[in-house]
Amino acid sequence: MAKKKKDKNLNKDVQTEGGDKPLPDFAVRLNGVSFSYAENEPYALKNVSLEIKRGEFVAVLGHNGSGKSTLARLICGLLTADKGSVEVWGYNPADKSGLGKVREHAGVVFQNPDNQMVASIVEDDIAFGPENLGVPREEIGERISWALNAVGMEKYRNSTPARLSGGQKQRIAVAGVLAIKPDVLVLDESTAMLDPKGRREVTEVAARLNREEGMTVILITHFMDEALLADRAVVMNRGEIVLEGAPEEIFAKGDELETFNLSLPEIGGICSLLKAAGISVKDCLHPEELALEIKKQSEIYGFKPRSSGDITVSTENNCKNEWDIDVENLTYTYSPKSPFATKALKGINLHISEGEFFGIIGHTGSGKSTLVQHLNALIKLPGARKRYKKPKVKKGRQPLPESKITIGNYDLSDKKCNWQSLRAHVGMVFQYPEYQLFAETVEDDVAFGLKNFNKQLTKEEISQAVKESLTAVGLDYDDVHDKSPFDLSGGQKRRVAIAGVIVTKPKILVLDEPAAGLDPLGKREIMKLLHGLHGDWCKTVIIVSHDMDEIAENCTRACVVSDGEIFDCATPEKLFDRADELFALGLDVPTTQKILIEMSGLGLNLKCKLTSQGFASAVIDALKGGENA
Repeated sequence: MAKKKKDKNLNKDVQTEGGDKPLPDFAVRLNGVSFSYAENEPYALKNVSLEIKRGEFVAVLGHNGSGKSTLARLICGLLTADKGSVEVWGYNPADKSGLGKVREHAGVVFQNPDNQMVASIVEDDIAFGPENLGVPREEIGERISWALNAVGMEKYRNSTPARLSGGQKQRIAVAGVLAIKPDVLVLDESTAMLDPKGRREVTEVAARLNREEGMTVILITHFMDEALLADRAVVMNRGEIVLEGAPEEIFAKGDELETFNLSLPEIGGICSLLKAAGISVKDCLHPEELALEIKKQSEIYGFKPRSSGDITVSTENNCKNEWDIDVENLTYTYSPKSPFATKALKGINLHISEGEFFGIIGHTGSGKSTLVQHLNALIKLPGARKRYKKPKVKKGRQPLPESKITIGNYDLSDKKCNWQSLRAHVGMVFQYPEYQLFAETVEDDVAFGLKNFNKQLTKEEISQAVKESLTAVGLDYDDVHDKSPFDLSGGQKRRVAIAGVIVTKPKILVLDEPAAGLDPLGKREIMKLLHGLHGDWCKTVIIVSHDMDEIAENCTRACVVSDGEIFDCATPEKLFDRADELFALGLDVPTTQKILIEMSGLGLNLKCKLTSQGFASAVIDALKGGENA
């Protein structure tokens, strides 16, 4: 049994074994580690050496497939190195006796929470780890309460995980690992599916545990702003460590990061645009810093923003188009007439015009995914279900308005609706790509929908269409077509899932968190792909996203869903101008809007498009009178 004593140098407890022999000062050490998932395949990690000190907060960055998740699994003993050695808290996870000790000291939260759900009730799921470690029953109850409060999920203690949203499940997964109170906490893209408030809560909990309790934190992330919380950042590329240092030092190497499929935080990109136009601002990583830099430049140049009138033009119009979407009085309850009844939608009314690039945002559990699943009848309206009978109206009460959805000429409340034809025209990419991958090979998976919707196509035509679809999403056909989709990285699975939908060339494309879990370059490529499809043959694109910068950069309009209702629907500029109300809903605003808020506090008022380029152009114009805008 390990004992604890105080180390004056570290100012925290140091684990000692019998005989009071202190363990090493490092929490994790990898020495020349290489690992391959199969014989005759390239190494996922190649001769990696890394030491993480006890109590250190390290961010691990890298493109999809760079080896970050493999590193996490090796640290927690879920994989065993082919070459080299791994030590965690002084124990070797490759040894049978050491593996149990490693799992006492190290906990990992994965990107997909379903991979680590083990119980049918939330509190039982969180209790699983502490029970296996022999924690006394009274303390387990305290740990459950503490962990749920830490991630803002205390009211779901007696819920069943199967009925929670993806983001809510992720918080429960984080709480389940926190409950074992590990010495080393590994977060493997564990905030990718969370709303802004959830992301802040999880990262703040990790930072606080690191700061106050000396917990070692390894944060694997694609969010550049999250990396700023760390003491040190490690950049991986193709299975190797290519950069190490303080986050600020890493982000100062903007051009070099690009070569590793990474990018600067949004503010860093804006600074580069301003400097390219001759505005001498320092490199900044926070909105308040850039606002102060612009204030300094205003004292040199003056600040005269031009009135640009209505800075955005909405594509919504009152004319009836062929592929308009109309949602009227949409309500939906999960598990009605049961103890687990949850009203997910409470009378949604929404119009999306043909031609829009439309965004849907909302906090975790707000009803976003439930809403979009109605659009291709994955969830059918009551009137379209077999054996449906209208509920009887009690005497003296008014009947509830009926839910109705029309998409083009399709009436989704009509049970005679041609569902196969509808689904051929309304493509859906789910929140977790693993849920729609099933075939033995990538080619078979991508071809599945095409074969079902176009039975007259020849084998050669199908193969050519699959090749074009995979190429369109940035995958090499020759490299992946005969692989199992389950052997691909998370980002590659996302691309295959999108390829399997766009291969049928739907008129309306609905994507639930299309860029979540992708590296910065991957996000840009996916959005570029969607805009290309939108300009070519796809009439309307609808994206559900927690990334406010993504909404501001890409969408013509967006709606906010809150607790099953539409809070607002407007252009990004009008929508995000309600910053305080959005913060209160657990949401966020784009980086550009945050800078505008800080500038307003300094007396610099500016109206502009909320894209990085739009913001930079407006600032340059206000400072230099348009000469470089």
